Amino acid sequence: MAPGFRALPLPLGQLSLSAVLRCGQSFRWSIYPLSLSPDLLDPTRPSHEYRFCLRDRVVCLRQTSDALLFRSVFPVTPKNTEEKDAETLTWIRDYFQLDIDLLKLYEEWSDRDPVFARLRSRFEGIRMLRQDPWENLISFICSSNNNIARITKMIKSLCAHFSAPLLSLPPPLLPEPYYPFPSPSRLAEPTVSAILRSLGFGYRADYIQKTAAMLVDARSASLSWSGVEAPEEWLKALRKASTMDARNELLKLFGVGRKVADCVLLMSLDKKEVIPVDTHVHQIAIKHYGFRSSSSLRQTLSPKLYEDINSRLVDVWGDYAGWAHSVLFTADLKSFSAHGSPTPSPIPRRSRHPISAQHDEDYVPTTPPSSTSQKKRKCGVLALPATIIDTRDAASLAERVKRRRSRIVRDEIGDSGY
Repeated sequence: MAPGFRALPLPLGQLSLSAVLRCGQSFRWSIYPLSLSPDLLDPTRPSHEYRFCLRDRVVCLRQTSDALLFRSVFPVTPKNTEEKDAETLTWIRDYFQLDIDLLKLYEEWSDRDPVFARLRSRFEGIRMLRQDPWENLISFICSSNNNIARITKMIKSLCAHFSAPLLSLPPPLLPEPYYPFPSPSRLAEPTVSAILRSLGFGYRADYIQKTAAMLVDARSASLSWSGVEAPEEWLKALRKASTMDARNELLKLFGVGRKVADCVLLMSLDKKEVIPVDTHVHQIAIKHYGFRSSSSLRQTLSPKLYEDINSRLVDVWGDYAGWAHSVLFTADLKSFSAHGSPTPSPIPRRSRHPISAQHDEDYVPTTPPSSTSQKKRKCGVLALPATIIDTRDAASLAERVKRRRSRIVRDEIGDSGY
C-alpha cells in the first residue's frame, strides 16, 4: 500500500471509481495516472489517483480489485490524524452511499429487466454519488445547453476565481492548486455576473448570481453550527421533503427547469427514483422500452412525454430507477464501448477518417441520426469529462497536450450534457 493511504475493503462490484468518476456526475474530480507500464492493467495495483477538494482537505483515492485506498491532505498537518481519517472515511461512505448494497440492486434490476441483465457484467460498480446540493445545483445550472468539456472548464474557473486555494499537490506533470467550491454569499455578490461572463459562462452567469442572491436574501449568509451557510443548510433540508415539494422549490430558482431540478433531486437530494430525461434518454426509451420514434426528438420531448418516460422506466426498474438509468446511460456511451471487456485495448479506438473522428468521441446513437442532428446531439448527465488525463495513449508530454486539445475540440462539436 502507498504511504499514507488506508484501506477500506470494497469489491469493484460495489464501486468502480473508473466508471463513476469518469461519467460526468461531478465536475471537480482530478484524475491522474500512477504508471505507464504494462502493470497498469494489474487489478491488484491502483492505476489512477482521484482527488477532490473539500472545504478543509483534499481527499485522495486509489482502488484495487478488492479495496478502496484513501488519505487526506491538509494545508497544515493535523495533530489528531486518527480523528481526521475517521472524518474522511465518513465522508467517503456518505458521498458514495456505501450503505446501499449495489450488488443487490443489480440483481433486482436484472430480474425485472432483460436489457439490464444483458449488460450488467460489463458495467459493474456504477452507483449514484450523494453530492453537496449547493455545488450540484450550480454545476447543473452550468450544464444547460452545454457540453461536458465546457462544464468542467467552467466549474474549475468558478472555483479558481471565487475561492482561495486550499493547497497545492504535485500530480505526475505539474503542481496543481486545489480550490473549495465557493459559498452562496460569494456568488451572490453583484459583480459576479460580469466576471462569469468574461470567463465564458454566457447567460448562465446571471442565473448563477441571481440564484445565489435569491437564496442568500431569503435565508441570509449566516453560518450554521456545522460551518456552512444557511442557504446550503436549506438545500440539504430538501432531502427530507417529498420529491414533488423539493422539485417545486428548486423550480423557483433562476435557470432551473425540470431537467436540471431532476438532476439535483437524484444526485444530491436522495430522490433515487427520479430520472432526468433528455433526448438521449428518450432514444434509450425508444430503443428498449416501447416508445415511438420521432423525426424531431428535441421538439417532441414535451412535459407529458417527459412524465411518460419517467413513469415507464420507474415501472421497469422500481424504487431505484434513477440509479438504474445511470447504468443504462453509461453503457450507451461511446467512451465506455470497451469498458468491462476481458482484454481492453490500451489505446482508444479512433476513426480512420479525421473528419468523422470529430463526432464520435463519447456517444453511440441508438437510432441513425441525420447529418444535422449528428452535430446537435446531446448526451445526458453521464459523460466523460474532457480534463481527465488518459494514460493509455500518453507517450510524451507533447503528445498528451496535442491529444487533449483534439479531445476538447471533439467535445465542443459533439456531446453535451444536461
